[in-house]
Amino acid sequence: MARSLNKLSAAGAKSAGPGKHSDGGGLWLIKREDGGGQWVLRVTIHGRRREMGLGSLSEVSLKEARDSADKWRTFTRSNVDPIKERERQRREAAKKLHILKEIAEDAFESRKAELKGDGKAGRWFTPLELHILPKLGKIPVAEIDQTDIRDALAPIWHSKADTAKKALNRLSICLRHAAALGLDVDIQATDKARALLGKQRHKAENIPAMPWVEVPAFYSSLSEGTITHLALRLLILTGVRSGPLRFIREDQIEGDIWTIPAESMKGRKDATLAFRVPLVPEAMDIVNEARRHARDGYLLPSIRQGVISDMTMAKHMERAGMNYRPHGFRSSLRDWIAETTETPHDIAETTLGHIVGGSVERAYRRTDFLDQRRKLLEKWARYVSGQAGQVIKLVREE
Repeated sequence: MARSLNKLSAAGAKSAGPGKHSDGGGLWLIKREDGGGQWVLRVTIHGRRREMGLGSLSEVSLKEARDSADKWRTFTRSNVDPIKERERQRREAAKKLHILKEIAEDAFESRKAELKGDGKAGRWFTPLELHILPKLGKIPVAEIDQTDIRDALAPIWHSKADTAKKALNRLSICLRHAAALGLDVDIQATDKARALLGKQRHKAENIPAMPWVEVPAFYSSLSEGTITHLALRLLILTGVRSGPLRFIREDQIEGDIWTIPAESMKGRKDATLAFRVPLVPEAMDIVNEARRHARDGYLLPSIRQGVISDMTMAKHMERAGMNYRPHGFRSSLRDWIAETTETPHDIAETTLGHIVGGSVERAYRRTDFLDQRRKLLEKWARYVSGQAGQVIKLVREE
């Protein structure tokens, strides 16, 4: 048996002429006319002869070819097709190369179209980036299980409950994305991790809102004409969310109407649900002043790049010794409407950009109460700018 193996020498393999040269045990060197060659292992499995390429003579030495042949012969002796086994091992290795960070980035890219502003603000990705990827980002996604996820989120599961839930939900999307790519992942790992983490003790708290009676004093303090002051004043006057306001563009304003695209409005994926905001004279004055600072079409740019951030406005209020947040001015406006006016519910809710009624009811309603909302916001503007006003009564538009 020993004489039937290792028939070739390293020098002989290189100098051999064109043709087939046996090293024994099914290992062959097939030389070409140009001097190149290929190592081939011939085996018989399930009654069929199979030829398995082991690499070229220029890249695989005789010793390496013999070691490789020994490895795959062991599978043949176990009645396992070595070619199929090699393909299976390659697939498994390929799956392990897909680390979570790459999958998360790919999942984010594929979902940008359904996110506000194509997800440019980065908020969708932030929970993953801050709380999942630093610990699990370099792990092959196929190897991630519920205990890995539990350990990653346990430090914030109770103290930052909302953020932890968002991170877990985003991770679930990433695992489903990986499964759609054909990777062998446990798409129930996040549900199992949730069970391991247990019920959260944290109770959701409302965003601190400034009482409406304090708004005029704060508004009067915003007199410097900086981007931060202009943004806060316009936020107060319009009652919109800070996201659309920070990304307000020159081309969204026509006359004294600002049209916010549907994709920038919370809960409005239908392109027909763009939201018109009436800009009262006080608001138009701020818009005109902001135009002096405009950059790349944005009226409220950041000093460095992009647009003003939520943090910039929030920090201004913190430095003033306030616990309130910019988003809370929507509650200030809504409370003022409820306590000082007789505004119908539909008009009050529409003023804040809320979708009122079911889809059938909205299909038959042909108005967005623009004129009534303009009158209401004019009254609000006179109040916050220090001018007293009378209680008004708005009539529902049929």
